[in-house]
Amino acid sequence: MFETIYGQVGLAIALLVIGFAFWKGDEPERVSAAAYALVFIGTLMIKDDRSLSTPQWGVMGMDIVLLLVFLGLAAHSRRGWLVWASAFQALIVTGHLLVAANLRPPSDAFATVNNMSNYGLLIALGVGTFWAWQERRAAALGAGEI
Repeated sequence: MFETIYGQVGLAIALLVIGFAFWKGDEPERVSAAAYALVFIGTLMIKDDRSLSTPQWGVMGMDIVLLLVFLGLAAHSRRGWLVWASAFQALIVTGHLLVAANLRPPSDAFATVNNMSNYGLLIALGVGTFWAWQERRAAALGAGEI
């Protein structure tokens, strides 16, 4: 997967966003980054690259768990970015469900939706982390701490 420059750039972006979330994020951002990282690593361990036209049950299960994490955080937090992250993750799960239902989406379309949704999810996490960081800074400035 990381033999191509595309795979290496994707990994670098994911690592930067996850690191930023751990460094500057609040609890929802850190939990989301940890869940994303665990699912990312788990997916690499169980992924079968032979065919995108057959269901990958383990990867689908992990993506469903990640969707449930985002939905749970969105329900218990006032962070708007979690709704966006949940929507992007729902697109990924929907792609898996289409393959599992044997509706035969083109494998290029399935891969494109997964990749673009992952980038959208990382953008949502990065933006949400930035907003949380700025809110903390503004609160500290208002209190005269900085």
